Amino acid sequence: MLELSILGFLAEEPLHGYELKERIKALSGHVRPVSDGALYPAITRLIKAGKLDEHTKPGAGAAPRRILSLTEAGREDLLERLRHPKQVEITDQVRFNTLLAFLRHLPDRREQAGVLRRRLEFLTAPTSFFYDGGQPVRAEEAQDLFRQGMLRVARATGEAERAWLTEAIALLDQPS
Repeated sequence: MLELSILGFLAEEPLHGYELKERIKALSGHVRPVSDGALYPAITRLIKAGKLDEHTKPGAGAAPRRILSLTEAGREDLLERLRHPKQVEITDQVRFNTLLAFLRHLPDRREQAGVLRRRLEFLTAPTSFFYDGGQPVRAEEAQDLFRQGMLRVARATGEAERAWLTEAIALLDQPS
């Protein structure tokens, strides 16, 4: 998820490391904080792999600023990650939101729709936070107020997301 965010934001424009961190934090930091100990090693790996380019630019103070930009190999890696997301990037809400944030970079509408179909298929399968005898517990069946609340909010969120996914897929399936 972190590398996808790095590649995705740098596909939009070159950024200083701090600016990149702030954008990643705004996207998912409220749920999964981004530490320097994770971000900068990921950036270093991507530079060594030839997916990012780094150059320095004079800073506002005395220290020069490291500016990061996406290379062609980085752009190809981003597109591959968008075309073929891992299953956890489909099933985990935060990871899926990260995928959605950059899915517009994938130029093929059919491929975009394919990713959304995977998410819709996942959301259509019966599931719950709680099970009784191997069967998902519905909000009306939960034995306490708090679990009922969790399940009702999840159901409403799921219904809204399924409706949006259905609309988005229909739009993407229309001839351009």
